[in-house]
Amino acid sequence: MSRLQDIVLAEPRGFCAGVDRAIEIVDRALQKFGKPVYVRHEIVHNTYVVEDLKQRGAIFIEDLNDVPAGATLVFSAHGVPKSVEHEAQRRGFRVFDATCPLVTKVHVEVAKLHKEGYEFIMIGHKGHPEVEGTMGQLSSGIYLVEDVADVARIQPKQTERLAVVTQTTLSVDDAADISRAVTARFPQVRQPKQQDICYATQNRQDAVKLLSKHVDLVIVVGSPTSSNSNRLRDVAQRYGAESYMVDNAEELQESWFEGKTHIGLTAGASAPDILVQQVIARIRALGALSVRTLDGVQETIKFPLPKGLK
Repeated sequence: MSRLQDIVLAEPRGFCAGVDRAIEIVDRALQKFGKPVYVRHEIVHNTYVVEDLKQRGAIFIEDLNDVPAGATLVFSAHGVPKSVEHEAQRRGFRVFDATCPLVTKVHVEVAKLHKEGYEFIMIGHKGHPEVEGTMGQLSSGIYLVEDVADVARIQPKQTERLAVVTQTTLSVDDAADISRAVTARFPQVRQPKQQDICYATQNRQDAVKLLSKHVDLVIVVGSPTSSNSNRLRDVAQRYGAESYMVDNAEELQESWFEGKTHIGLTAGASAPDILVQQVIARIRALGALSVRTLDGVQETIKFPLPKGLK
């Protein structure tokens, strides 16, 4: 039987600038205003991060009715519908918006084009908070498509002014397939000026495509609710590598490694490095002899904090 030889790390992997910023916003709000700080929805989709912040005094809620008067409230990195923004203002909460600036860019574009009379086709996953936030920028005139088949079913009120927007954490390849189907049905549709799928999602997917060529198995560190982590596993499988996603090292199964020599490892944009290190330690305990990192894009982007927390 072949023996485990090495762990090959994708580059980049793990936290992106939007996640770093969102977590720091909750941290700083706790330091400045004391606990509790209320957070609408999980600040980012990672179990470890959410549990850590809970222990430090963050309370995660879905309904603003659960937030007491005068409280400090943080909107999650995924963004919120306009109705939630207005409700928070009406109730007078001290609000800090941790929406990823790349998601905010999509919201701004939707608002601008809506004023010009556009309707929208949104490519994304139903029920995902980012999709709910973006679709909730308008009261009507935005249609969700989850796959190519959905494109044939939607019925915009008009087709002269129609624009595409995309959930930022999708698979680049899947989004491109759906986008082509939209253009085939609506040739005049306006595509985004810049790709809506975020730089970090794109970089991590590109890194996994490269990683998949060098290994027998790809492990993705990420929580089940994390869209971008799920897409990393999908990309690895599409590029020919057996792949599993784990929330932590305890979820690794010995049977996955039987007959494998080179193990690829990456992490979703909301997964902290401590979890990656624990997975490395567990795979080493199973017999891996070394760890190496593939060359990849070095990310230097940093997003500023909101006023009042700098």
